[in-house]
Amino acid sequence: MIALSLAEIAEITGGQSHDIPDSALPVTGPVVIDSREVKPGSLFAAFAGEKVDGHDYAERAVASGAAAVLATRPVGVPAIVVDDVTEALGALARAVVGRLGTKVVALTGSAGKTSTKDLIAQLLERKAPTVWTPGSLNNEIGLPLTALRATEETEHLVLEMGARGIGHIRYLAGLTPPHIGLVLNVGTAHIGEFGGREQIAEAKGEMVEALPPADAGGVAVLNADDQLVRAMVSRTKARVVLFGEAADADVRAENVRLMENGRPAFSLRTPTGCSDVTMRLYGEHHVSNALAAAAVAHELGMSVDEIATALSEAGTLSRWRMEVTERPDGVTIVNDAYNANPESMRAALRALAAMGRASQAKGGRTWAVLGQMAELGDDSLTEHDAVGRLAVRLNVSKLVAVGGREASWLQLGAYNEGSWGEESVHVSDAQAAVDLLRSELRPGDVVLVKASRSVGLERVAQALLDHRTEGEVTGR
Repeated sequence: MIALSLAEIAEITGGQSHDIPDSALPVTGPVVIDSREVKPGSLFAAFAGEKVDGHDYAERAVASGAAAVLATRPVGVPAIVVDDVTEALGALARAVVGRLGTKVVALTGSAGKTSTKDLIAQLLERKAPTVWTPGSLNNEIGLPLTALRATEETEHLVLEMGARGIGHIRYLAGLTPPHIGLVLNVGTAHIGEFGGREQIAEAKGEMVEALPPADAGGVAVLNADDQLVRAMVSRTKARVVLFGEAADADVRAENVRLMENGRPAFSLRTPTGCSDVTMRLYGEHHVSNALAAAAVAHELGMSVDEIATALSEAGTLSRWRMEVTERPDGVTIVNDAYNANPESMRAALRALAAMGRASQAKGGRTWAVLGQMAELGDDSLTEHDAVGRLAVRLNVSKLVAVGGREASWLQLGAYNEGSWGEESVHVSDAQAAVDLLRSELRPGDVVLVKASRSVGLERVAQALLDHRTEGEVTGR
C-alpha cells in the first residue's frame, strides 16, 4: 500500500484514534485480516466472524509489527475505531486507488472469472508492474484488500468482481472505478439466488454501466458469443470491444482445436494481426478466457505476437482449477474442485474426454468424480441429471457421484442415459470415493475431481495425490 499516516487513515475512514501515541506514524505494509500475515508497518483489520473475532488478535498483531488495528471498538493497542470495518476498508481502497495513476481492469461473469483474471495478470505483468486478485477474493472484503496492495509503481490493477445479487457489482466498481470492464458470460451459477439468467445479466451488466465514456478512455470488453452479454452494448457509454469466435468479434479465435493432451490451440486474430496460440491449460473452454485476456492486453498496448507468446506460456495461478498432476505410477489427477456450476462442469467433462483419448488407446480409463453443484434453485435436479447424461455421451469410463440427493441425480442421469453396471456409482462421501478409487485405479487412468466448494472434494484429489494405501481423508 502507498504510505499513509494513521491520521490520514482515520480521516479517510471517518474513524476515531485510540491508544495511538503518534498519529503521524505511517502504515507502510499491507492491510491484512489474518494476524499471522502481519508484517512490519501493516494495518490489521479486525473482523468479528461467527467463530473467530479478529479483535481478540489485535494485541498479537501489534506485537508482530502492525502499526495499528482497524476495529469497531477499542482493543488496548493502537487502533482506529470505525462503525463498520468493511465500509472503512472500502473507503480506504477508494482513496488509495484515486491517488494512483493505475489502470484498473475489472472483470465479472458466471464462469471462468478466476482463470481469466490469472491469464490477464500473466499477460500484463510482462508489460508493467501489475497487482491482481489472489484466488477468488472478489467480494466487498477481498477486493479492497487487493486494491490496497497497489503502490506508486503499479501500472495495472486487475480485479475480479463477484456478485450474489443486484447492486453488488455496482458497489465494488464504485470502490475501484474501472477503466476497462470485462464481462465474460451469463450462466447459471447462483441462479437460485438471483432468480433467473435475466437477473444475472442485470447484475453483471452493472460492470459496463460503471465505465467512463469512450472519450474519457472507458472500454467495455464483451463476449460476442453470449447474447445476454452482447446485449450489454446498450448499457454503456464506453467504447465496446467484442471477443469470441463470432465473425464480427474484434478479437477472435480461428481454427480452434484440442490437441491430443486436451490442450487447446487456435489462431488469434486481432485488429493489428494474427498469431498462433497453443495453451498449457487444459480444456477448450480456456479459448474464450484467452480471447478475453487477449482483448484486454491488446487495449493496453501489447502486440499480437506478445499476447500469443504469453498465452502459450501462461499457467495456473490459483489452486484447484484444472490442476493436472501425473503420479509416479502413471495415474493423472485433474483437481478442479474449487467450485462448480453447469457450465464449468460441462467444460471440465469435455476436457477430461479429450485428455483421456490418448490414455484410452493404451488401456487407460477416464474417471469423473463429481459432487453437488450448489445454488441452482429449482433447476438443481434437472441440471445434475443433465451432467450425468453428458458424462455418458462423452464416453467417460467411470462416473463416481459423491454425496447426497444431488449426487444421486448425477448417477441417475448417467444410468438413464445408458450407464449400467459399474460404469457409474453413487457413494456417500469423500472417504468412500477415495477407498473406491484406491482399489481400482491403474496406470494410464485420468481422474477428474469437481464439485461446488462447499462439498470439499479437493480432499479426494489430495488423498489420491498422496498416493496413500491406507488412512483416512483429512478434514478441511
